[in-house]
Amino acid sequence: MLADDIADNQVIGRHGAAFLGEGKTKVLTHCNTGALATAGYGTALGIVRSMWEQGRLEQMVFTETRPYNQGSRLTSYELLTEQIPCRLICDSAVSALLQADPQVSAIIVGADRVAANGDTANKIGTYQLAISARFHNRKFIVAAPSTSIDLQMKSGKEIVIEERADREITSVKGVTYGSLLDERAVEVVQVAPLETKTWNPSFDVTPACLISAIVTERGVFVKRPGAEAFDLANDLKKL
Repeated sequence: MLADDIADNQVIGRHGAAFLGEGKTKVLTHCNTGALATAGYGTALGIVRSMWEQGRLEQMVFTETRPYNQGSRLTSYELLTEQIPCRLICDSAVSALLQADPQVSAIIVGADRVAANGDTANKIGTYQLAISARFHNRKFIVAAPSTSIDLQMKSGKEIVIEERADREITSVKGVTYGSLLDERAVEVVQVAPLETKTWNPSFDVTPACLISAIVTERGVFVKRPGAEAFDLANDLKKL
């Protein structure tokens, strides 16, 4: 199972890199979709790795991914460990970046679940990235194994979104500045007043109309010309 997952992720990486076309470019991602989130290669980060191996990646830009900071905590670790050129930005800086840097050609994200029409549930903040990508005329690509596609779910309206605790937003957790990781000097710092109420959904749903392609180990799926949604049931039957 472990070997199969890694092999599938590597195929996703090659498919996604090919879909992005020739030439060297920058891409952006959200949350963590690499070796730490999979068996060892990654989905969206698998595409990044494939591009890097092919000499086609100028830079990987990644968001901090509030409130749990999977980007700044995990994605940064993976990219720095593999010496892939990268840059961390605030979640709220994505639109400004796309406006300022035309070399960022695509946003690539993972998926927790994909409905039959292509609506995609992923880490909170994904939806707004898709809106920004559309406005700035950039590709917005979902990378996920075909097992993430739920053909029994007609659209994203059926996806139940978990709401998490207030403290994930009102406080931050991290290693004390200047401390070594092996000292385990982890502290929680309260940012907002304790009585602050929040709305903290874990995921959001990106409508299929904002997605350029869904990349799986079985191929790259795109919408029919003029269509607002994918036809994943029929697409998967053809493979």
